[in-house]
Amino acid sequence: MSTTTRIDPFTLEIIKNELIAAGDEMFHALQRTAMSPIIYEVLDYAAGLTDARGDLLTQGNGVADFIGALSFGVAHVLNKLGRERLTSGDIVILNDPYAGGGTHLSDVALIMPIFHEGELVAFAVNKAHWTEVGGKDPGSWTTDATDVFQEGLQFPGIKLFEAGRPDEGLLELIRANVRTPDATLGDLHACVGALRVGERALHRILRKFGKGTVLRAMEELLGEGERRARLELARLPRGTYDATDFIDDDGIRNGPFEVRVKVTIDDSFLCDFTGTSAQVPGPINCGRTGLHSAVRQAWKAITDPLLPTNEGVFRPVQVVCPPGTMFTAERPAPVSTYWETMQYATDLVWKALAHLAPRRLTAGHFLSVCGTIIHGIHPDDGTPFLLVEPQAGGWGAGADKDGENGLVCAGDGETYMIPVEICETRYGLRVEQYALDIVDGGAGERRGGRGLVRDYRITSAWATVTATFGRHRFPPWGLNGGHQGSPNYLELVHEDGSRRAMGKCARHLLKRGELCRLHTGTGGGYGDPARRSRARVLDDLRCGYITEEQARRDYGLRAAEEPAPSPLRSDKA
Repeated sequence: MSTTTRIDPFTLEIIKNELIAAGDEMFHALQRTAMSPIIYEVLDYAAGLTDARGDLLTQGNGVADFIGALSFGVAHVLNKLGRERLTSGDIVILNDPYAGGGTHLSDVALIMPIFHEGELVAFAVNKAHWTEVGGKDPGSWTTDATDVFQEGLQFPGIKLFEAGRPDEGLLELIRANVRTPDATLGDLHACVGALRVGERALHRILRKFGKGTVLRAMEELLGEGERRARLELARLPRGTYDATDFIDDDGIRNGPFEVRVKVTIDDSFLCDFTGTSAQVPGPINCGRTGLHSAVRQAWKAITDPLLPTNEGVFRPVQVVCPPGTMFTAERPAPVSTYWETMQYATDLVWKALAHLAPRRLTAGHFLSVCGTIIHGIHPDDGTPFLLVEPQAGGWGAGADKDGENGLVCAGDGETYMIPVEICETRYGLRVEQYALDIVDGGAGERRGGRGLVRDYRITSAWATVTATFGRHRFPPWGLNGGHQGSPNYLELVHEDGSRRAMGKCARHLLKRGELCRLHTGTGGGYGDPARRSRARVLDDLRCGYITEEQARRDYGLRAAEEPAPSPLRSDKA
């Protein structure tokens, strides 16, 4: 298509905002119609539009892990099926973690080609976390899988709908292989409905402005995104910067594992992960497209988070990594807790460049999704319940700010926690504590944000807990003399008073009255703690962010300066 005739800037801006609005319509339609709290409460999904080549035009995100991921799914469908095998009304289902998916089997993408006047003009896409896709464990993802076949149903990019007609056999196959068929199929149809909302919105734009004008606008918007991104790139100091870190374990007692990055900034933004450990036996492996999305998160953070999310913005980004590493796992490596590795990819780039932009990139944060599954039989009606959720924790401090308290990790982006009321109503649990976790770590001229402690008391006859709390051996890193943060971990308290603390567990049995306590880490501090002002230290004490002991040890506060104990501070149960 020729783009020699440019669109006037007013029309271009209107079309841009119409496309963004279409993506937002899709996003909210999915939230309103989904059946699982992981979607409608947590917002663990993304939705957007690409052009006919699969280049991302607009994307509404809950989880930042899906930044740019939709375009990889479309590219896989085009490579596999080709345009000639796609017709109006088709919907392709894809969750292949090694090709086009990049995450785990629970993150299912639905991809719809959009035709206008007989021409393929765009794709509507969404990618959502389904609570159940089968596999050996309730909730599908687990910490001790040893191959992908244990982790659920695999959809390798096949048609779920053809010319508007559903494949009833495939729907029955899904129903027969998941533990919560009504919720899973309900979420599936919510995803289908959201695609159709996007299709209608795009047709409305095409009718309003004309196909030729809209297609030219798509090209110009991608070019505008690239121009803005390259302006931001030019502001970064040229050079090569590196970082190394260690991942605790793989869930089945192997580890730790070294991960590396070398970031070269010149005419491109090149991230080379050569030297990272090979893929591992446990399920923390990440696919290559997941690695690309992880780098895109860091790219937007260090350039401008307000850059539009389109393919043009990511054109300066290059990713290098040999096949078969923890970041580029190959079939049949297990991947169900991929985020434990994917988050490290973002964090490595962040760590390598944090000194370049101390007012934009903070010290290390708690990093892990801290994914938690609690499964049992509801005490009120005898039906199975399945709680699947992330946790929030502490973020690192920056040059001009303390870290954020109780915020979801970088990969979770604009997501939320499942509210206490939903947990206690839908599941056999009582939430007895949800508070800041005042532990050692994160001291600095700017203090690291506090993690959280959350208590689940089991009210059903029994429940099993599966959880993965990464960074339980290697706490968040401090910056410019700030102290490291504190680790993530969970604590299981049994009726005989015995306690067991760990970073990962699979199907750990708890009985009625026993307790699952979840601890998320404090972020790293920034700057020498001795430079923190007395006024700030005293205010931290009054507000309950630090203890008297921490004030004396980390900040040198004298006993005579200490205020009266804060009524806001409460001891953990």
